[in-house]
Amino acid sequence: MASQSSSNANAVRIPALGLRVAALMLLSILLMVYDDRNQQLDTVRRAIGAAVYPLQIVVDTPARIWGWLVDSSTSRNSLELENTRLKIQQRLTRAELQQLTALEAENARLRDLLEARDRITGDIRVAGIMSVDTNPFRHSIVLDVGSEDRVYDGQSLIDANGVVGQVLQTGLKTSQAILISDPDHALPVEVNRNGLRTIALGTGQFDQLDLPYLPNNADLEVGDVLVTSGLGGAFPPGYPVAVVSDIRRVPQQPFAEVKATPSAALNQVREVMLIWMDQPEASSNEATTDGEVVEQP
Repeated sequence: MASQSSSNANAVRIPALGLRVAALMLLSILLMVYDDRNQQLDTVRRAIGAAVYPLQIVVDTPARIWGWLVDSSTSRNSLELENTRLKIQQRLTRAELQQLTALEAENARLRDLLEARDRITGDIRVAGIMSVDTNPFRHSIVLDVGSEDRVYDGQSLIDANGVVGQVLQTGLKTSQAILISDPDHALPVEVNRNGLRTIALGTGQFDQLDLPYLPNNADLEVGDVLVTSGLGGAFPPGYPVAVVSDIRRVPQQPFAEVKATPSAALNQVREVMLIWMDQPEASSNEATTDGEVVEQP
């Protein structure tokens, strides 16, 4: 009974909750008005701010770390995507440059052919090479022109630098030609310096011809230019064929060992020029002389 009466007395002495809230609100309003007029609570606010700053840092740190991780991941992904895009663009640019290089080389070859054409008197035509014989012992090519284009057997082929070969067999729309480097090909030539005549034989190598029928005392020097002699009627005279590259005179042998380098790059030629000479009337492989039919050499 005594304890109950004591608690009732304490309840009477403690103000009601609503009264306390009202008192606190009134005190807050008074402090706000006082601070607005006199600016006396700045020091208190600074102290409170300094006291709660570490707590703000602790609360804000997880959010900052998460934001940094998200930004780092996004930046890394963006950099990887950009790097991949730049690599692809680099490959495409290299491919385009390779195509431009090939076009530039082709334009250079065509310009050389056009310049050479201006130096040629007569009817000529540029033909493309469709295929090359893969047999190492046969140096032949297939051209994209045939009898429909007035191509005939034995017709001579040249490029911007010199003689390439001659037509071996003519089809309707294509033709097979043999290069001067073929082991079965022989070409009458002469030394441009002194008119010395001989035969240039193919060796099966694109960069070498043989001159087997020159005596040891022949007036021949390394660097002499060999041109077509016009004998045989297959090639017009005066076209460059090769340059003498090596001379070996052996006293025990009747003939010197002479090598020559073709003027034309036979293993790199892509286009050739066909020269139209006076074609034989009897056939592409025959010529008439004084009414008699004789076979061309």
